[in-house]
Amino acid sequence: MADPTAPLLRVEGLIKAFPNLIALDGVSLDVNPGEIVAVLGHNGSGKSTLVKVLAGAYIADGGTVSLADGTGLHIIHQDLALVGELSAVENLALVKRTGPSGGAPIRRGAERERTRELVSRFGEVFDLDAPVRALTPAQRAIVAISRALDGWEHPANVIVLDESTESLHRSEVETLFAAVRRLAAEGAGVIFVSHRLDEVLSLAHRVVVLRDGRKVADEPVSGVDHTRLVELITGSSAAAVAGAPAGARRPGAVPALRVRGLQGGTVEHLDLDVLPGEIVGVAGALGSGREAVPSLLYGATEAAASEFAVAGSDHPRRSPAASLRRGVAFVPGDRARLGAVRDMNARENMTLPQLRTLTGPLGAISARREREEVGALMTEYGVRPSLPDQRFSLFSGGNQQKVVMARALRDDPVVLLLDEPTQGVDIGAKAAIYEAIERAAAAGAGVLVSSSDAKELLRLCDRVIVMRDGRGAAELEGPDLTENRLVSEGYGLA
Repeated sequence: MADPTAPLLRVEGLIKAFPNLIALDGVSLDVNPGEIVAVLGHNGSGKSTLVKVLAGAYIADGGTVSLADGTGLHIIHQDLALVGELSAVENLALVKRTGPSGGAPIRRGAERERTRELVSRFGEVFDLDAPVRALTPAQRAIVAISRALDGWEHPANVIVLDESTESLHRSEVETLFAAVRRLAAEGAGVIFVSHRLDEVLSLAHRVVVLRDGRKVADEPVSGVDHTRLVELITGSSAAAVAGAPAGARRPGAVPALRVRGLQGGTVEHLDLDVLPGEIVGVAGALGSGREAVPSLLYGATEAAASEFAVAGSDHPRRSPAASLRRGVAFVPGDRARLGAVRDMNARENMTLPQLRTLTGPLGAISARREREEVGALMTEYGVRPSLPDQRFSLFSGGNQQKVVMARALRDDPVVLLLDEPTQGVDIGAKAAIYEAIERAAAAGAGVLVSSSDAKELLRLCDRVIVMRDGRGAAELEGPDLTENRLVSEGYGLA
């Protein structure tokens, strides 16, 4: 049994480094019995790395993580890791290959009763035999927590909730919070990772803020408010330096992209104009709808809109192929899975979507023309090493992204849609990608950049639309376009 006066979890001087990045730089924190500790920070602050180190997915390069005697550590990830086709009973039984004796099969009746006992701790018992995909998001979260609790020898354990309210409606959040408060009241320690400041202030006892891999605050919630938290997260006050001045767009021009009433996925309603030569950003916290916008516009994800036009012409039947024909290019955020064919070489990845310019009268691809064009593109975009026949997966992350960008810009698109264009690239590649985006805008493309990096949006954009709860909640430009305003609008605090 853990000592009730000692921390259940102690993290001391944690360091985690990647090439060109120190993700955690000497981070320390304690979690005491009965305490709910919120961990906050902007994208890239180190929150996710901290959780992955605690989970064992990453091995720390320095520092220690220690648990009190007998204390277990249980992590509920954002996706909950449940099997949708299985019931709550089956999901809990899934990790138990055998019964209590170690050899006998699990007794279904006993397992159902155990599941009922665990779930009932958090309120009314729902249908435990229904597939979990048919449950509400809050009920699925309770199933995940119940699975984590199963087998606890005593209540003084530590549970980590990693963005666990993302899929919940506001009416369901309190159901989950009641469960979390009950765990803490029984002696558990809780780490609550979130970007929703109102939820943090209502749930947590203490708040730890990370910025650029360092801990910049560790304070009781009673001593902070929304404004103070935003300042700690961003490292700037409300008088922060504004973003790039507006003026790159071409007033009076026909919009390169015009959309009214866009909806699909997590987006409920968005009106949007992007003029030729303009770079428009889309910001918002995780789950706001921001991350879905580029794929909806491109047609990679099914979407509806009351009006959708490219360069003044209706574009009613959207698909990736139709968008390419209309001059719309897309660079997805997950380049490894969605942005390239990893086992093809750089040359094939650059030319695959548009081969018509390389084919002769009989439809055969001219190898000479393809190599000349790809060689010129690799030089223009600074792909290193400049080896067209090297397999895509063997390039560094930054050079992979340059290959994907070069492909998107190869045919001078009318509209360029970018999702997290510099995610996971080093500072040198980032500068080259920014230059390529600005060149495309200068050449007349309408550019839309969806990014979780506020500094990136400030660096690139003439205007930024902030998403919240699936809708465009604010539009910022000129002196209003500051990191403080981006964060405040994204959290609904402005």
